[in-house]
Amino acid sequence: MSDAAWLALCRINGLGPQRQQALLERFSHAAACFQTGAGLLQDLGLSAKQIQALQKDPEDLIRPADRRWLNSPDTDLCRWTDPDYPPLLRQIPDPPPLLFIRGQRSCLNQPMLAIVGSRSATAVGAATAEAFARSLGETGLIITSGLALGIDAAAHRGALVSGTVAVLGTGADLIYPRTHLQLAHQIIEHGLLVSEQAPETGPHSGLFPRRNRIISGLSLGVLIVEAAENSGSLITARLAMEQGREVFAVPGSIHSPLSRGPHRLIRDGAKLVESAEDVLSELGPLFGALCQARPVTAADHWQPDDPHQAKVWAAMNFDPLTAEEIATRCGLTLGELSAILLEMEISGYLTASPGGRFCRLPPAP
Repeated sequence: MSDAAWLALCRINGLGPQRQQALLERFSHAAACFQTGAGLLQDLGLSAKQIQALQKDPEDLIRPADRRWLNSPDTDLCRWTDPDYPPLLRQIPDPPPLLFIRGQRSCLNQPMLAIVGSRSATAVGAATAEAFARSLGETGLIITSGLALGIDAAAHRGALVSGTVAVLGTGADLIYPRTHLQLAHQIIEHGLLVSEQAPETGPHSGLFPRRNRIISGLSLGVLIVEAAENSGSLITARLAMEQGREVFAVPGSIHSPLSRGPHRLIRDGAKLVESAEDVLSELGPLFGALCQARPVTAADHWQPDDPHQAKVWAAMNFDPLTAEEIATRCGLTLGELSAILLEMEISGYLTASPGGRFCRLPPAP
């Protein structure tokens, strides 16, 4: 009865988090909200239809998808009244009273950092997000993001082993986009899928900005990697600022439209970061132990033995260059350069970008 009541609250049309919260404060637990007298509900700002729904048995309001959720061994609920409800999420103005979760519930009470950015990420941007996620995950932070294309997916991939939380804008029984179905199953193994939406809730544009407040609300801070000026990631950053969380931004090329979002945030007070240590140093004494320098890897100071490759490496940077520009800088013919670029790309030190351009891939931060 109790879990059915929680789900029934979610099914009452227009009964958002704030009114649900008011009901829970009045009646202490979800089941007590139902079949109470209509007079006890009059001063809570509820509509006549909402009051009428609360006179019913919760079992009459829930749907077959809700029953499947309750009966599945692979799905769970985190209620506002549960002791492991995420403490940071409790602090936001409109926390969801109920979270639908799949995966490792223990992630809910571990320190989290969000990494978000453009759905149309460049290869360099995706590699940067993945590298930051991997390095920050190794320090003990759980990486949160929104399972979207581009930067979100790269952040999740970087933290698959250490743990990552994907906050969905759909019901947690539906994966959107469908191309991330395999990634979602990988996340469940070491992390968590989270949604405030009831089962079988499909993707709607209005749900994703609401999803963003949970991403930032769960996290100590938000790191933005590549975002256009009108990007949804900037909504997450704004919400994080309103929630009193740290906001970090990775700068980029002044010529890239995807740098405008991070650069605007930096002008507005976000912390410019170039390494994982830059993030950790801002998170306060609680993470002092996490700020120890990570071991230096071969990629950090990689210098090719082949003199031609070394010359190409020195001539390149993280902004895309055409083969002609690289050849001119190196004094090589395009034929000579082509073989060198292929070898370096296979080795994982550079990437081909649209328009026949090439750039270095960043080492792990």
